[in-house]
Amino acid sequence: MYTPRAFAVDDLQSLDALFARDAFVTLVTTAADSAPLASPLPVLYRRDGDTLRIEGHWARPNPQAAHDGPALMIAHGPHAYVSPGWYPDKIEAARVPTWNYATAHLRGRLERFDDEVALAGLVARISDEFEARVGGDWRFDIDDDRQRRQLRGIVGFRFHVDAVEITHKLSQNHPAANRSAVAEALSAGDTHAREIAAMMRAIEP
Repeated sequence: MYTPRAFAVDDLQSLDALFARDAFVTLVTTAADSAPLASPLPVLYRRDGDTLRIEGHWARPNPQAAHDGPALMIAHGPHAYVSPGWYPDKIEAARVPTWNYATAHLRGRLERFDDEVALAGLVARISDEFEARVGGDWRFDIDDDRQRRQLRGIVGFRFHVDAVEITHKLSQNHPAANRSAVAEALSAGDTHAREIAAMMRAIEP
C-alpha cells in the first residue's frame, strides 16, 4: 500500500479501533496456477501486545479455501470525498479533489484447518462475538446434529501476521485552516464522513 509518511500510523490501538468498528475484511491470496483471489469475510481479531490473532472461515466451495501460505488482509475504515471547494486557500493553492480514509494492510501467512472440534470452537466464538454486537442470543450447539453437520461446509483459517501497515489520510499535509474547514464540512455528511471528521479533530494540535 502506498502510504506517504504524513499518513502513516504505527500505533496498534488504531488497528484495534479499525477491527472493532468493522471486522469484515478483504482477504487476498495468490496461487501459482491462478489469478489472485479476494474474499470478503468476517473475522475474529485479538491482540496481546504486539501479537495478533485473527481467525475466520471460508465456505468450502470457495476456491480460496484451498490456499495457505502468504496472504494480504485489508481492514476497512471510514472514508469520504473531500471537495477542493472546502479549502480556504483553494484558489491560490489550486487545490484539487481528494479522498480521506483510514485503512490497514496486514501481511502474513494462512494456516488452514477443517477438523470438527476446531471448527466448532471457531463458529461458537464468531457467533458469540457478533450476536453480542446486535443484542442477539443465538448460540452454536455442537450437540445439535443439524448444526454439527453444517461444519462440513466450511474451512477454517488462522492468519499469522508478519507486518502491519496502517494509513490514516486525514489532511495532515494541509494547513490548519484547511483541516478545520474540511472537518466542518464532513461533519454534515453521511456516517463515513462524520467518522472521518471526528478522526481529523482527534489529531488536531
